Amino acid sequence: MKASKSSTSGNSLMHAAYLHNNVCKLVSRLFFYVSRKKKLSPGSEDDDGEGPVSEKLGRIQFSIGYSFQNTTLTVKVLKGQDLPAKDFSGTSDPFVKIYLLPDKKHKLETKVKRKNLNPHWNETFLFEGFPYEKVRERTLYLQVLDYDRFSRNDPIGEVSIPLNKVELGQLKTFWKELKPCSDGSVRGAGRRGDLLVSLCYNPTANTITVNIIKARHLKAMDIGGTSDPYVKVWLMHKDKRVEKKKTPVIKRCLNPVFNESFPFDVPAHVLRETTIIITVMDKDRLSRNDVIGKSGPAEVKHWKDMLARPRTNVAQWHALKA
Repeated sequence: MKASKSSTSGNSLMHAAYLHNNVCKLVSRLFFYVSRKKKLSPGSEDDDGEGPVSEKLGRIQFSIGYSFQNTTLTVKVLKGQDLPAKDFSGTSDPFVKIYLLPDKKHKLETKVKRKNLNPHWNETFLFEGFPYEKVRERTLYLQVLDYDRFSRNDPIGEVSIPLNKVELGQLKTFWKELKPCSDGSVRGAGRRGDLLVSLCYNPTANTITVNIIKARHLKAMDIGGTSDPYVKVWLMHKDKRVEKKKTPVIKRCLNPVFNESFPFDVPAHVLRETTIIITVMDKDRLSRNDVIGKSGPAEVKHWKDMLARPRTNVAQWHALKA
């Protein structure tokens, strides 16, 4: 009986605590609602409920319209937002490929926007002499890629929209979240093997030391089911090759141990524009050497970890990609 008793002041305190908790919950829900609303751009359409995006790849803004008088489809690629970094320097060089599926032979491309994760393309593409009945049978496919001058471009994400679901009578603007590319270029990357690399930045000496430690499960490039791997390391500045180092060749081995260290002089004022490209090669005596793979998407995180821990050897496995 005594436990059920309470004073008036006690009741007041409990009531106040109850109100405080409910107000906090209401504010949290309101903040979440406002935060979601702020992500939308005024005057444009949001992604049309295609489900949650599992991987944050940024988004793209574009416009579509059709002129019945000129039988011309207009596609405007406007801008990208919050694109992921694909390069060691913590940025990307994005451009967009435009297709009207199922036709994959004819494609159009925007210009490359250097070192920009929020690019503005503002480019217009015209598909002239295109009957409306044919247009409605096509699917607009936009693929955003990171330009790589010396190897295969890296896919960032894609968007597709069936044109029979769009009112084409007037130019209409969309914001669409980028989805992982479905062309297999990303999914197949891990089958080329992995490379263990250590990076060390010394701000006093203005050096970056790249230690190529070892590789595992490399793809066999020779008829005999093996490879003769070695590793090339390029120091890049503003997309220009500055200095190259390479390890010795390890004969007939898919799990080679290199343990080779390469110091590079990198002054502080050029650090932000510096990139390191690491490529695993297969040595061929009678023909051109084959590329087994190059360091993958984890390179950006590795670079940031290195800068955050100066004078420390920061090691990380990299899944090789084509």
